Amino acid sequence: MQKLLELSNLYFSLPTPKFKRYLFKEIDFQSKLIGILGQRGVGKTTLIKQLADSYDLPISKMLYISADNIVNTLSEIAIKFSSFGGELLIIDEIHKAENFALELKTIYDFVNIKVIFSGSSALEIENSKVDLSRRALFYELGSLSFREFIAIKYELELEAISLENILNNHQEIAQMIKKEFKPLEYFNNYKLFGAYPFFTEGEKSYNLRLNEIINIILDSEVATIYNVDSDKINTIRKLLHLLCACVPMELNIQNLAKESGISRNTLYSYLYYLQKANLIEIIGGDFKNKKLLNKPDKIYLENINLYNILCDNQNSGSLRESFFVSQLKQKYSVKCAHLGDFKVDNRYIFEVGGKNKDFKQIKDVSDSFVVADDIEIGFGNKIPLWLFGFVY
Repeated sequence: MQKLLELSNLYFSLPTPKFKRYLFKEIDFQSKLIGILGQRGVGKTTLIKQLADSYDLPISKMLYISADNIVNTLSEIAIKFSSFGGELLIIDEIHKAENFALELKTIYDFVNIKVIFSGSSALEIENSKVDLSRRALFYELGSLSFREFIAIKYELELEAISLENILNNHQEIAQMIKKEFKPLEYFNNYKLFGAYPFFTEGEKSYNLRLNEIINIILDSEVATIYNVDSDKINTIRKLLHLLCACVPMELNIQNLAKESGISRNTLYSYLYYLQKANLIEIIGGDFKNKKLLNKPDKIYLENINLYNILCDNQNSGSLRESFFVSQLKQKYSVKCAHLGDFKVDNRYIFEVGGKNKDFKQIKDVSDSFVVADDIEIGFGNKIPLWLFGFVY
């Protein structure tokens, strides 16, 4: 326990970034058990430290541990720390702990202490033998929005904008934002290194770090959580590269399985793993018990920066649509549309394209909009792509 306390004190002595991610405002601090799930590298450790600081407790009442660096069980640590007067236990990378669900249940039921924990987005919480849903509040932390990137990179913190406000007032909003910075210049930087907060550790080494994160997610998290052998992980890695090169409108599941050297059912399992790990985003093709009920409509990499790592030849259409989906999915439902590219919240139709994109494909469709890349300010129902990066 002494060593854990010493490491914890070092953790709390580190400076805490001032900027808070979008998720911070959504968390119920009264809950006894709070789980922050998300892809490696999105900033979970920083967020849980900010959460801990907000309780305004003395360091002696808080304990931070990383689940990959403990000898005793989580419940044993919680019981011991509580006996010392501890009030808040923070557990990082809980997916590394043995029987974590049962341990959390034990702490919740028998120890008078609050717990905040972080874990891989690939965790099978809902399929655990121990039901945590009645005890814990789970939150998913996504990659950085364009708005958040600007706040961290340029120390320019602007308010999030609702989708409805963007649709109704995008020209005025874009004009106001343009007075603060050059949208297309900053957006180009976001495309290169803006989806993960570790760009602050070095923009030149950003792609190296991101590549390492992808490897850790596959070799450690996916392999461990889903019990996948190393040779199969290599097949999943190959599948990622194939998906990157695949144009969403031309998605062919049978060909994808053939090129990957696996069966259709195995392909669906691997797609499930990749989506749970937040490496891809699947539109359509709902899962049930890890199986796809129907063919996916479109598949994208989870964020636009992943294309820089996994694609030799990038498709501009895929990049634009991937960005649009990654920004909207945090707050709204996104589905494919029969006319146009996407239907959001079962109402709004969006056609995504370059600056010269017209309304031909969505002519006479109500509540329809063109989302155009490479323009600073739109007009009528034509809206700049970058502006959707302010939704969260």
